[in-house]
Amino acid sequence: MSMQLTRLGRTGLKVSRICLGTMTFGIQVDETQSRAILDHAADSGVSFIDTADGYPLFGNAQTVGMTEEILGRWLAGKRQNFIVATKCFATMGPNPWDRGTSRRHILDAVDNSLRRLQTDWIDLYQLHNFDPEVPYAETLEALDSLVRNGKVRYIGCSNWPAFRIARAIGLSEARNWSRFDSVQPRYSLLFRQWERDVLPLCLEEGIGVICFSPLAGGLLTGKYDQARRPDPETRFGRHDFSSEMYWHADEFDSVSQLKDIADELELTLPTLAIAWTLHQPAITAPIIGASKPEQLDALLAAADVKLSQEVLARMDGITRRHRLGDAPR
Repeated sequence: MSMQLTRLGRTGLKVSRICLGTMTFGIQVDETQSRAILDHAADSGVSFIDTADGYPLFGNAQTVGMTEEILGRWLAGKRQNFIVATKCFATMGPNPWDRGTSRRHILDAVDNSLRRLQTDWIDLYQLHNFDPEVPYAETLEALDSLVRNGKVRYIGCSNWPAFRIARAIGLSEARNWSRFDSVQPRYSLLFRQWERDVLPLCLEEGIGVICFSPLAGGLLTGKYDQARRPDPETRFGRHDFSSEMYWHADEFDSVSQLKDIADELELTLPTLAIAWTLHQPAITAPIIGASKPEQLDALLAAADVKLSQEVLARMDGITRRHRLGDAPR
């Protein structure tokens, strides 16, 4: 299987159509298994890897940065072959300035990420969240300085609403600063609220979209039964926020109907779900993850799936209600 490449938004940067996420590397997935997953993804043509300084997710003060360190060791000797995206915002130390998007923290955070990743540059540097305590200009000027001095090639944000993205773009253009070339939102068949504003904004402004949780926390694997308590080792068993977001009768009804379509097409449900994201015009690359190398196969297969307009319309009819405010609770 040869992996298709695509441009990141309006830029000239080519990235693989599927991005590998690493947020579990270091706790749920040990380093040996993490390396095996990275090897399998790379062998399958994935050249775009996303991480964050605060990973592994759901870690603690002792584990922050561990994921970047694992990735840095794996990249040794082959850095030129990959597009590496990381993020800053998380609490990285005991001081009040060891988090957020102040100039002080951004400049400290990027140097520490470069050290952990064992690289001289970061291809895509993203703000993991919005920091209401810091002026836009302070944050954006700091990011621009990183691009100008070569530590960072492109910048983006994650978990920002449309009005904040638009304001940041306007300020960057007015000041002739580097502007956001990517956005990383939660997006899947069961979470479509960003179709109302973020995705149209990105299409209008030429911003790449790297969506996370395209399997809705795992619900779109089809392996869960609402009548049974989830295994404590799964995301739904470990974390209340996943259950609060997805563990509802309406979502399970959608999954059942989507499973019927997958069966008709002789696809797995995860393959169908990832293929759907790849058919959305604003999406540059969905971020996929795994706890075992072989779990990647069904997700990577989505890159070769062509869905007809009839099938896409059926899927839209099933999941349209999962835009914000449309789904009953």
